[in-house]
Amino acid sequence: MSYRTRIRAGLLSATVISCALAAAPALADEAPAADAGASDGNTIIVSATRRDTTIMETPINISAVSGSDLQDQHIDDMRNLGAFTPGVTIVDTGPRGAGTIVMRGLSASDTDASGGDNSNSAVGMYLGEVPMYYDFKLIDINRVETLLGPQGTLYGLGTLAGAMRNIPNRPDATEYSAELHGQVFDMAHSKNTGYNGYGMVNIPIVKDHIAFRSVTGYYYTPGYIDYPYVLKEPGVSNPQPGDTSNPMGTDADKAENFNSYSDVNFERTFTTRNQLGFFTDDFKAYVTYAHQRTHTEGQSATSAGVVGEGKYQGAWRYLEPATRIGDMLSLEVEGNVQDALNVVFVSAYTQRKTRYKNDNTDLLLDLDYGYEAFPEFSSYNVSQQKEHEFTNELRFVSTFDSPLSFVAGAFWNRQHYKSNYDEYVPGFPEWANEADNWDTSFITDHSNSEYAHEYSSYVNSSNDEKGLYGEATWHFTPDLQITGGLRYYKYTANVDGGSYLPLWDDTYSSRSGSTSDNGLVYKINASWNITPSVMVYGTWSTGYRIGGVNRVAPCSQDVIDNGPSGQTLCALPSELSYGPDRTKNAEIGARAQLFDNKLMVSLSAFHIDWDGIQLDGQTTYGAIGITVNGGKAVSQGVDVSFQANPIQGLTIRGNYSYLDAHLTEDVPDLLSVEGGDLVSAYSGDRLPGSAKNKGAINATYEMPVGDNSIAFGWTATYTGNIYTRVGLRGGGEALPSYWMHQANITYKTERFDIGVYATNIFDTYAITGVSNDLTRKGIVNDGVISRYYARSVAQPRVVGLQGTVRF
Repeated sequence: MSYRTRIRAGLLSATVISCALAAAPALADEAPAADAGASDGNTIIVSATRRDTTIMETPINISAVSGSDLQDQHIDDMRNLGAFTPGVTIVDTGPRGAGTIVMRGLSASDTDASGGDNSNSAVGMYLGEVPMYYDFKLIDINRVETLLGPQGTLYGLGTLAGAMRNIPNRPDATEYSAELHGQVFDMAHSKNTGYNGYGMVNIPIVKDHIAFRSVTGYYYTPGYIDYPYVLKEPGVSNPQPGDTSNPMGTDADKAENFNSYSDVNFERTFTTRNQLGFFTDDFKAYVTYAHQRTHTEGQSATSAGVVGEGKYQGAWRYLEPATRIGDMLSLEVEGNVQDALNVVFVSAYTQRKTRYKNDNTDLLLDLDYGYEAFPEFSSYNVSQQKEHEFTNELRFVSTFDSPLSFVAGAFWNRQHYKSNYDEYVPGFPEWANEADNWDTSFITDHSNSEYAHEYSSYVNSSNDEKGLYGEATWHFTPDLQITGGLRYYKYTANVDGGSYLPLWDDTYSSRSGSTSDNGLVYKINASWNITPSVMVYGTWSTGYRIGGVNRVAPCSQDVIDNGPSGQTLCALPSELSYGPDRTKNAEIGARAQLFDNKLMVSLSAFHIDWDGIQLDGQTTYGAIGITVNGGKAVSQGVDVSFQANPIQGLTIRGNYSYLDAHLTEDVPDLLSVEGGDLVSAYSGDRLPGSAKNKGAINATYEMPVGDNSIAFGWTATYTGNIYTRVGLRGGGEALPSYWMHQANITYKTERFDIGVYATNIFDTYAITGVSNDLTRKGIVNDGVISRYYARSVAQPRVVGLQGTVRF
């Protein structure tokens, strides 16, 4: 990875379902598993406002996908949700990362093809009531709720763009239940067969009072990207044995220097979630432990043919293994006081650990230190990160009978981050110390390959965020209400780090920095049920994203005072931290249930002003990726969704989103290009990372077969073109739009389901993101062709068999 890259809620209005398609109604979060699916006819019960309400009583913008539809649509994790959720684009870069979520266009960062995103402070990601940005597998899930727009007056995290909540099925103390699910499938352009499965068991320990629920799964998804040019012996093998017209040489050259590996971007994931529940009439408590481990050996990306490699090949010189581990231990407690107040307390410890190895050769060549003089030069880096958080939230929800209702809470989150990063240049010290090969006047006289350690850095950082938030609603009549919300936030962030160049100098440089801020955000919302089947609403709200410290080793005082000597990679004091950015969101919406609920329609329009944007920048010394503040932008658009049931057994659902997100202020010297030059962005330039037009349509027909049924489903999703850089400047490009189609046929009984399915039926070759830019694609440095550039590619066609057994 280059340094430079870096319910069914209340509304039909947000989306009757996230296109997606939730055939079953979404439920209140607090409902135990046994109540899943409960509803009164077509009345949908949700909990998005922290209390149970019907769909026509919930005037906020939410979409939801039910647990059954997650399974039917083969949505295993958050990376697969974007195509089915209006207003949301998720860049799928494969199992090396959790996926980059962009809500309503609020991103100014370049797309990234190499590793996705393992944190995102613009979006609040929840598992149950616990905030954690991690792609836990969506198994034994009641539903996924997506809330668009700032949610800081209703939720613990002060989200800038929105929140995504994965609501698990809860332990049920009334009866024993179990479920087994499995899939086996073939993937185009892969040599292996994929499979996955999970088992769930729910055990009442003390009837009606104590229960245990556990779900454990294993996923093997074969890869479809080959690495044909992995060096046999780094430092000895020639990474480019031919010339620029035939860079990889003859077949004999390839056999001498390279090993070829197939399907390196496979995914192997083990996941488990375990809950112990305690219940009385006025009290519920859940203790949860969740763990997941994912491993892969390469990027889900190609190098775009820069040295003649094929359509599903990457030309990198090393295998690039990645391991990601997530753990969560939480306590969620809810009690009712005198039928007047619900008190909720959440305390959780969460942890994410990652380890990556990447081809680092092009970075060092691009920095022009002259390494290309060594014909067998190559480099790789190894990075390890550990991030752990301690989160506490206390919330009060009124339950008394009154025109006034309220939610009030306090939130505290302490986050610690630690990383170690090392770069290696195999064979270079031996070559450099030979006579006449290199100016060795400043190189440490090491000839052992152990000293091919070229650069090292460490970073320790912490963020401490506190917030007080609340909303109050006054019901003028049963059909007319107004809500006001307020949040006070305060945060501090600290960083210390250091770096050294062991190949050149054994002296560490280190330094510390910190930043802090506080502020207020607010919300005003009003809704009117014109009739029992028609609602209109409007919202004005503000949001924020906390600032922080850049996770880069600070420059030493000597570098600050006197400038660098030789290779220097560090952050100056002004580059150590960045401030918060803020949004102002205006939205109006309407939804209706018509023709005896045979047609449900929602429509919303929004306008967001974004100020102090957190942007990708780079350090003065070493061009290391950092976050900076700059510029203003606007995001505005329309979301439309519907669900129709024209005849018995037939359901048609669809949605469409239009988004216009662009700068409203010039940002000088925003983008770096090859050669170190900087390119400005200008007012009117479209923001990267999200589609201007996207939509989906689904048709499901279920017909009886004796006492059982058979269901036929077809889904088509459309993703419009996506810019990789602001305004296509600095070598940016527009990723082509594409359609994806999938289908399933399932035979259903009370005890088991069995069916066949296919995804990406027409084997569409879709580019989902890029790393670096066109100015760095295939550049030649003293005869060496760069392989810096990468394009992430969507998963090819899959055809499979799946089955579920319930006990």
